Amino acid sequence: MTALRERLGQAGARLVPGATGFWTWWKASLLSWLPVRWRTLLGLSDARLLLMPGGGRLQVLRLQAGQRQLLAELPLSAPPEAVQASVPARDAALPRFALLPASSVLRKVLRLPAAAEARLRDVLGFEIDRQTPFSADQVHFDARLLPRRADGQLEAELVVSPRHAVEALLAPAWQGQLDGVDVADAAGLPLGVNLLPPASRRPRQDPMRGLNRLLLLGALVLLVLAGWQLLDNRRQAAAQLSAQVEAAATRARAVAAQRQQLQDLVDGHAFFADQRQQHPTLTQLTNELSTRLGDDTALEKLSIEDGRMQLIGLSGSASSLVSRLEGSALWKTPSLSSVLQAVAGSDRERFALSAELLAPAKEAADGPAPHAP
Repeated sequence: MTALRERLGQAGARLVPGATGFWTWWKASLLSWLPVRWRTLLGLSDARLLLMPGGGRLQVLRLQAGQRQLLAELPLSAPPEAVQASVPARDAALPRFALLPASSVLRKVLRLPAAAEARLRDVLGFEIDRQTPFSADQVHFDARLLPRRADGQLEAELVVSPRHAVEALLAPAWQGQLDGVDVADAAGLPLGVNLLPPASRRPRQDPMRGLNRLLLLGALVLLVLAGWQLLDNRRQAAAQLSAQVEAAATRARAVAAQRQQLQDLVDGHAFFADQRQQHPTLTQLTNELSTRLGDDTALEKLSIEDGRMQLIGLSGSASSLVSRLEGSALWKTPSLSSVLQAVAGSDRERFALSAELLAPAKEAADGPAPHAP
């Protein structure tokens, strides 16, 4: 797989779960419109060379779109130069993959959550010790996605090969000459994995790197010029608009402060007016009590709290105080809040009364209020 295809695959894996299948279909549909030669030139073709050892011979095959074509059959010890000379010039730049037989690897299908798709290989790397009889440092491995399940979970196949099986293919002459090591399935086609460590793969240059750099440089230059022109055109308008906004904001803040002061005054006046209307004044209460309590009654304490009035004092007729206080327009439900206590050496009794205060009745207006123009 070329560097460009690897980047496209990684970008697709980072999309939301379920988008990988759409991405694969969309990419394949676009590529089908390009000629094969263009796809190969851009590094977007799936064509590659397969080196399949077997029976003391080395078969060189060309694989594209699932179809194999035998190009040459060489001795097993053939160097890379012999392979290069045995293929047509149009196929000389194709990626080279050695193909291991299915008996050389261990394959395990695992079920994973959809979130594991972005880092599938790393996730399955932690499963080697649990799912295989090998440790991670004893094998080369790779992972491949299987068709997505209906419940949204992933099924991935872990492909593991002992190190010696892969390193046997890397003779000194082949060091750094292979793009990967794949595994043959039951039909003799590659699975689509790469067991070769990245450090041992043949360094390949992206054929579009130079063009991409030029396009990127041109885009940056155009972007800078467009930004500069836009900034130059808008600088004066922005400064003028900023001054207008600041002046309007200053006026708005002043108006808001004045409005808040006025509202606070209105709310405070309304609050105190409401409090005055909820309960009678102390003068009214004192006048009413002096009228209803007899001369033989003396108050020691008069308290008003939470709309209730409490009276504590001495009276020679304490038992009749409740009836005296009933019927007032300033309070209701007068009652004794404690038992009467006789005072030694006196004919008076100590009492404690409580009553619920009422809002004073509003006086009827003498006439319509004068209208202020």
